[in-house]
Amino acid sequence: MLPTLEQEINELHSSLCAGLADPKRILILYALSEKSLNVSELTETLGLPQPTVSRHLKMLRERGLVLARREGQAVYYDIADERVIQALDILRAVLADMLRNQATLARSFTTNQQE
Repeated sequence: MLPTLEQEINELHSSLCAGLADPKRILILYALSEKSLNVSELTETLGLPQPTVSRHLKMLRERGLVLARREGQAVYYDIADERVIQALDILRAVLADMLRNQATLARSFTTNQQE
Protein backbone atom coordinates (compact mmCIF):
# COMPACT_ATOMS: atom_id res chain seq x y z
CA MET A 1 0.00 0.00 0.00
CA LEU A 2 1.25 3.48 -0.79
CA PRO A 3 2.52 5.35 2.29
CA THR A 4 0.56 8.47 1.31
CA LEU A 5 -2.69 6.53 1.05
CA GLU A 6 -2.06 4.89 4.40
CA GLN A 7 -1.39 8.29 6.00
CA GLU A 8 -4.57 9.73 4.50
CA ILE A 9 -6.61 6.77 5.74
CA ASN A 10 -5.13 7.10 9.22
CA GLU A 11 -5.99 10.81 9.26
CA LEU A 12 -9.49 10.09 7.93
CA HIS A 13 -10.06 7.57 10.67
CA SER A 14 -8.67 9.69 13.49
CA SER A 15 -10.56 12.83 12.55
CA LEU A 16 -13.70 12.20 10.52
CA CYS A 17 -14.56 8.63 11.43
CA ALA A 18 -14.02 9.26 15.14
CA GLY A 19 -16.35 12.24 14.87
CA LEU A 20 -19.02 10.12 13.20
CA ALA A 21 -18.61 7.10 15.49
CA ASP A 22 -21.63 7.92 17.66
CA PRO A 23 -25.20 7.91 16.28
CA LYS A 24 -26.08 10.95 18.42
CA ARG A 25 -23.36 12.98 16.71
CA ILE A 26 -24.77 11.98 13.33
CA LEU A 27 -28.23 13.11 14.47
CA ILE A 28 -26.72 16.43 15.55
CA LEU A 29 -25.14 16.84 12.12
CA TYR A 30 -28.44 16.13 10.38
CA ALA A 31 -30.22 18.65 12.61
CA LEU A 32 -27.57 21.28 11.88
CA SER A 33 -27.80 20.60 8.15
CA GLU A 34 -31.34 22.02 8.29
CA LYS A 35 -30.50 25.22 10.21
CA SER A 36 -28.18 26.80 12.77
CA LEU A 37 -29.06 25.78 16.32
CA ASN A 38 -27.81 26.47 19.82
CA VAL A 39 -27.37 23.83 22.52
CA SER A 40 -30.83 24.42 24.00
CA GLU A 41 -32.49 24.08 20.60
CA LEU A 42 -30.53 20.90 19.84
CA THR A 43 -31.47 19.50 23.24
CA GLU A 44 -35.14 20.14 22.52
CA THR A 45 -35.00 18.96 18.90
CA LEU A 46 -33.22 15.69 19.66
CA GLY A 47 -34.65 14.97 23.10
CA LEU A 48 -31.19 14.56 24.60
CA PRO A 49 -29.82 15.89 27.88
CA GLN A 50 -27.92 19.18 27.60
CA PRO A 51 -24.61 17.73 28.90
CA THR A 52 -24.79 14.99 26.25
CA VAL A 53 -25.37 17.49 23.45
CA SER A 54 -22.57 19.74 24.71
CA ARG A 55 -20.14 16.81 24.93
CA HIS A 56 -20.94 15.70 21.38
CA LEU A 57 -20.69 19.25 20.03
CA LYS A 58 -17.24 19.55 21.60
CA MET A 59 -16.12 16.40 19.78
CA LEU A 60 -17.62 17.61 16.49
CA ARG A 61 -15.93 21.01 16.87
CA GLU A 62 -12.57 19.41 17.63
CA ARG A 63 -12.91 17.30 14.48
CA GLY A 64 -13.85 20.31 12.35
CA LEU A 65 -17.30 18.95 11.55
CA VAL A 66 -19.22 21.88 13.06
CA LEU A 67 -18.55 25.58 13.44
CA ALA A 68 -19.54 27.67 16.45
CA ARG A 69 -20.48 31.35 16.35
CA ARG A 70 -21.56 33.61 19.18
CA GLU A 71 -24.71 35.71 18.94
CA GLY A 72 -25.05 37.67 22.16
CA GLN A 73 -25.20 35.16 25.00
CA ALA A 74 -25.95 32.16 22.76
CA VAL A 75 -23.54 30.06 20.73
CA TYR A 76 -24.98 28.77 17.47
CA TYR A 77 -23.64 25.78 15.61
CA ASP A 78 -23.50 25.13 11.89
CA ILE A 79 -22.35 22.16 9.89
CA ALA A 80 -18.87 22.91 8.56
CA ASP A 81 -19.19 21.13 5.21
CA GLU A 82 -22.44 19.94 3.62
CA ARG A 83 -20.52 17.15 1.88
CA VAL A 84 -20.49 15.31 5.19
CA ILE A 85 -24.28 15.00 4.95
CA GLN A 86 -23.97 13.86 1.35
CA ALA A 87 -21.48 11.19 2.45
CA LEU A 88 -23.79 10.09 5.26
CA ASP A 89 -26.71 9.89 2.82
CA ILE A 90 -24.62 7.69 0.51
CA LEU A 91 -23.67 5.43 3.43
CA ARG A 92 -27.33 5.16 4.43
CA ALA A 93 -28.23 4.18 0.85
CA VAL A 94 -25.48 1.54 0.84
CA LEU A 95 -26.80 0.18 4.15
CA ALA A 96 -30.38 0.08 2.81
CA ASP A 97 -29.21 -1.86 -0.26
CA MET A 98 -27.24 -4.28 1.91
CA LEU A 99 -30.28 -4.91 4.10
CA ARG A 100 -32.50 -5.45 1.05
CA ASN A 101 -29.98 -7.92 -0.39
CA GLN A 102 -29.79 -9.79 2.91
CA ALA A 103 -33.58 -9.95 3.13
CA THR A 104 -33.80 -11.28 -0.44
CA LEU A 105 -31.16 -13.88 0.32
CA ALA A 106 -32.96 -14.93 3.51
CA ARG A 107 -36.28 -15.25 1.66
CA SER A 108 -34.60 -17.28 -1.08
CA PHE A 109 -32.98 -19.55 1.49
CA THR A 110 -36.28 -20.05 3.35
CA THR A 111 -38.14 -20.82 0.10
CA ASN A 112 -35.49 -23.37 -0.94
CA GLN A 113 -35.61 -25.05 2.49
CA GLN A 114 -39.39 -25.44 2.28
CA GLU A 115 -39.28 -27.14 -1.14
